Amino acid sequence: MNPLRKKRLFIILGLLAGVGIAVALALSALQQNINLFYTPTQIANGEAPLDTRIRAGGMVEKGSLQRSGDSLDVRFVVTDFNKSVPITYRGILPDLFREGQGIVALGKLNAEGVVVADEVLAKHDEKYMPPEVTKALKESGQAAPVSEPAPAKQG
Repeated sequence: MNPLRKKRLFIILGLLAGVGIAVALALSALQQNINLFYTPTQIANGEAPLDTRIRAGGMVEKGSLQRSGDSLDVRFVVTDFNKSVPITYRGILPDLFREGQGIVALGKLNAEGVVVADEVLAKHDEKYMPPEVTKALKESGQAAPVSEPAPAKQG
């Protein structure tokens, strides 16, 4: 093989190796930053990975909200009407967070089956529900609860 062809071959192989390494690094970074959504049923059945950042969502069970008196720690239970999962969170909950409404919590599932959230997202208005929660409720055979409109003022 003449020296010019050998040089071109090494340049092409070097470029291919560089592109391969760049693609591998990009895919690795994307894999680490992906947050998959899990329903309470999937979490209770052991389908969600432990100590990996996930999104868990559903309806906040009425009467399950417990606030710590001396810190910003909050504990509540999320359900898809089949199974329930406890969630702990340290911080200020969104203004629109309420019992009986849909939320999505971002955090890690610990060995006790509790989602330790570092972010809680609440619905935007009376009719909005996160798409993942709506889909999960439909798949579980439950319709999303509909808020009753406020009675019209008479006068």
